[in-house]
Amino acid sequence: MTGTLARWNGLPPAQAAQDILPCCGSTEWADRMAARKPFVDEASLLAASDETWRNLTKADWMEAFRSHPRIGGSLEKEAAIKESQASGSRAQSAEWSEQEQQKVVAANDAVKAELAQANKDYERRFNRIFIVCATDKSAAEILEILRRRLRNDEETELREAGDQQRLITHIRLKKWLSQ
Repeated sequence: MTGTLARWNGLPPAQAAQDILPCCGSTEWADRMAARKPFVDEASLLAASDETWRNLTKADWMEAFRSHPRIGGSLEKEAAIKESQASGSRAQSAEWSEQEQQKVVAANDAVKAELAQANKDYERRFNRIFIVCATDKSAAEILEILRRRLRNDEETELREAGDQQRLITHIRLKKWLSQ
């Protein structure tokens, strides 16, 4: 058991929920995870996270999706807005998003412009931002994924976005555990 997990297991439920919230962005997910503690190791935490995520409502998923900046957007600007609007949990989420999108920031201007347009097309079509696990993906790879997913119907796309959020949550839980 990591020191972070041991410390978190000992927190009161409300504080534990607030502490883990940046890993997902859904307050219901965080509350349910806090209610399930203690966890003995990373594997049990990740399994509980998956089970909890699958049992949330669409509204809970949308809340988690809203905790992310747009792929390829102005991360510094969006992070500053989020920090000024909310708690440390949003600031942590914004910091992790910036790390996850490092390869997008390094893309050339033409790819960034295409990505910005594809993001707008996605938002018009699905009425939410595009969610993808951007870790280790180039802007060109993400653009290809975004274009493919624009062809999905609403239900298929919601499931795919939800699975991408689940993967992001895993990565963030591992980062959180290593703090």
